[in-house]
Amino acid sequence: MNKESTSTPAKKRVALGMSGGVDSSVCAHMLVEQGYDVTGVYLECWRAPGCRSEEDRKDALKIALGLDIPFKVLDFKDAYREKVVEYFFDEYERGVTPNPDVMCNKEIKFGLFYDWAMQENFDFVATGHYAKTLHENNKTYLTIPADTHKDQTYFLYLITEDQLSHTLFPLQDLKKTQVREEAEKRGLHVSSKKDSVGICFIGDINVHEFLKERLGEKPGPVVDSNGVVIGEHTGLWFYTIGQRSGFTINQTSIVKNSDGNSVTKHNIPPFYVIAKNPEKNELVVGFGSETMKQHFEVSNLHWITREPTSIESQKLLVRIRHTGDLLPCTLTEQRVSLENTTKGIAEGQSAVFYLQTSNGVLCLGGGIITID
Repeated sequence: MNKESTSTPAKKRVALGMSGGVDSSVCAHMLVEQGYDVTGVYLECWRAPGCRSEEDRKDALKIALGLDIPFKVLDFKDAYREKVVEYFFDEYERGVTPNPDVMCNKEIKFGLFYDWAMQENFDFVATGHYAKTLHENNKTYLTIPADTHKDQTYFLYLITEDQLSHTLFPLQDLKKTQVREEAEKRGLHVSSKKDSVGICFIGDINVHEFLKERLGEKPGPVVDSNGVVIGEHTGLWFYTIGQRSGFTINQTSIVKNSDGNSVTKHNIPPFYVIAKNPEKNELVVGFGSETMKQHFEVSNLHWITREPTSIESQKLLVRIRHTGDLLPCTLTEQRVSLENTTKGIAEGQSAVFYLQTSNGVLCLGGGIITID
């Protein structure tokens, strides 16, 4: 009599994006220990003087070899230049401040890489992002992770629910200090490797020089909020909203302060960039109080799981930059009204919306800031 045959369930296949840093290296160990069939994937997106691509690839390979897992390199350099770098230059040239890390996640990590993984029949992709998924009532939500300081949900707001349901964030319940500790405990050679900073895949570059090399300089007038010329700038793309240096103010300029009184350069408070006027190549500057706004518009709204029901009655939170606070607000159609005024609202950046729930802070989605 034949015994009833039994078989071990097939391991879930995971394509892990490996950057050669401590975060994705710890992810690789965690996923293998959790029983997944892991393939390490290095995304090659940029090669230029000062770029750590070769070093990072070797570090990722060493981790994969230590775990005896497959390792692949995907060449996305052409796509990265076209979809991320050209977008970066184009947005600056038209007078707004782009967000290349948001675009990199959309087009590369959860674009080409995700699509490749699904075509290769992987069950999941995994990344070293500090983000968390919540599965509830047959829905998948993106939420703020345990390490709120390292939270990267802002950069992930263009992900879709379907992609999210096939994504693992192994670090979601760990803080950065714990990740370092896990790396040291496992004897990983990257345990003390510095975090990558700057632009996604490009690294810590001098953005001013990067822009100058491509766009050159285009001097123009600096004007106050009344349109009076008071100085000069070297090119609108070199300035961001809230910046207080890099332009010159004429010594003899006479401007009006917020009370309407005339003041000269010798007794005025600092000027901040408050707007750009590409049509006239004007950089608009003002005093601190003029940098504060309470309302702005958003375009290209994207909701991750679904458009929140009764959105206009929801008490939402919004983040206007990656490291920014969660600001209470309401959203009516495409108009955002903040509970309090804030500074540094830059056209072209992303406004990402959140909702506090009993299960954590959900990242709902977001849009592109436009100034009315």
